[in-house]
Amino acid sequence: MSDLSPETGHPIRLVEALIFAAAEPVTERAVAELLLSQGLLDEGVDAEPAARAVIAQLCRDYAGRGVGLVPVSGGWQFRTAADLAPLLTRVIERPRRLPRAAMETLSVVAYHQPCTRAGIEAIRGVSLGQATLDLLLEAGLIVPKGRKEVPGRPTLWGTSTRFLTHFGLRDLGDLPRREDLLAELPTLPDPASPDAAAAPAPDAPPPADG
Repeated sequence: MSDLSPETGHPIRLVEALIFAAAEPVTERAVAELLLSQGLLDEGVDAEPAARAVIAQLCRDYAGRGVGLVPVSGGWQFRTAADLAPLLTRVIERPRRLPRAAMETLSVVAYHQPCTRAGIEAIRGVSLGQATLDLLLEAGLIVPKGRKEVPGRPTLWGTSTRFLTHFGLRDLGDLPRREDLLAELPTLPDPASPDAAAAPAPDAPPPADG
């Protein structure tokens, strides 16, 4: 692998600039294409292993610093060091959190995808309001994944690559196991207690058939 011109610097600097400037995670293929387009690979050199070597060097360069290069959603992205992120919550405004109904719906889709609206409602036990669905769509966290081959051919929903990026996941295999999540759930209040009766339902109950 040859160096760039003195004005640009080493190939690692170019890849660093690419990943820093990109709004979405940068794939190894995109890095390989950049190296090829700039004539930075010697003849006969396999582009993707060369790209992985540059990324590995960048990971080493950023080890122990305030930001690091991490794998996210099938690509690479600079992220705040995990041990420093909690220290910044008081000085950096955090994005608005999704409402509980939206988070519950998103969780169902993540673990049961592809699933229909009726399937989501059956798992949650309440109807899925259109506003909740629209919020997840506008946020780019869920996308249609075709239609189920049953009468009416309802839309199947799944998570998007933006979902992976938003939660810092390499792929869906990085999701916590459902068994672990259930083990961490707090004890729910008695439905007959005054506190439980006062708590509003996130969505309206599903309409009865008939």
